Amino acid sequence: MSNPFELKKTSEKSKARLGVIHTAHGDVTTPIFMPVGTEATVKGITSRDIKELEAEIILANTYHLYLRPGTKTVAEAGGVQKFMAWNGPMLTDSGGFQVWSLKDLRHITAEGVEFRSHLDGSRHLFTPESVMKAEREIGADIIMAFDECTPYPSTVEEAEKSLAYTLDWTRRAKAWLDANPPIHGYPQFFFGIVQGGMHKELRKKSIEALKEIGPDGYAMGGLSVGEPVETMYEIADFCTSLLPEDRARYVMGVGTPWNLLELIRRGVDMCDCILPNKNAQDGLVYTSVGVLRYKGAKFAHQHDAPLDPNCDCYCCKNYSRAYLRHLHKTKEPLGWTLATIHNLRFYIRLMQQAKAHIASGDFEEWSDAIIPVLKQDAV
Repeated sequence: MSNPFELKKTSEKSKARLGVIHTAHGDVTTPIFMPVGTEATVKGITSRDIKELEAEIILANTYHLYLRPGTKTVAEAGGVQKFMAWNGPMLTDSGGFQVWSLKDLRHITAEGVEFRSHLDGSRHLFTPESVMKAEREIGADIIMAFDECTPYPSTVEEAEKSLAYTLDWTRRAKAWLDANPPIHGYPQFFFGIVQGGMHKELRKKSIEALKEIGPDGYAMGGLSVGEPVETMYEIADFCTSLLPEDRARYVMGVGTPWNLLELIRRGVDMCDCILPNKNAQDGLVYTSVGVLRYKGAKFAHQHDAPLDPNCDCYCCKNYSRAYLRHLHKTKEPLGWTLATIHNLRFYIRLMQQAKAHIASGDFEEWSDAIIPVLKQDAV
């Protein structure tokens, strides 16, 4: 395996870092937020929109693409980028979290996970080897190890058993990858996943074992699964203190804009979350003046006010809060698309600003000032 990550700078006041991930489909500057394109689509918008939003990398999910349309079909297209007409870098989650979340529909053993499809009830088996084969076929630039997401809360014994599965599966996955090279003509980088629940001794054990396995990068899984937010920050901070400085660090499935800034301060390079997309469909957007819930009656006559007065996205440059409220109330899909465009642009622009402030040496002061504003209710 090799290392796609290049560390450029670390802040003198915190663990905040600047870096670059080099992939065959382009460079990704970190810290980065990755829009979620679960089924080879960022819900409600086109690949042209993604490019205009200045997204540098997006992710898709192995579980969902395995079920529909099938990873062999994606491979026939030449890989997921060609399949969805997106010529930039991509990451695929292994589906471990999705299978774990099926609860009554899955059975976990040392071999892997037997599960029933949430679509039609058909039976399937995910093993580390079969998931790596699927990720080879999908063809993302960064592929994740198959893991078991440790639930919260969990006892030390429960978390230790879960971690044993994850580490064994990671060893098996890497062995399979070493014996089965990429099939689309470009390298795929393999990231291991740190598990261990909220138990620091198990997180340390996980990291030490992963270092021996030698993945190309490291993700922190099992966070934002119901634990207090301060616990999430504490565990992420603990993990980054032990992870290699020369490898990318990724917290999976997190979070709000202020979550991202807090994690960057603690040495995290990569984040992803469905919140920008999901909340857009629910009539909630993030703005530079706070969280805006534009469904309220008071917004019906705000014809001269964009969602965010300081945003440069297509939505904010052309449409009013009153119009977005109208689209939401009439359940017009355009409303979800426009709100998604805004939310994703807001996240991406926030990361661009974070990088600029790390470069100039005042990230900590800037983030301290902006976080309370981001968390307040916009009016």
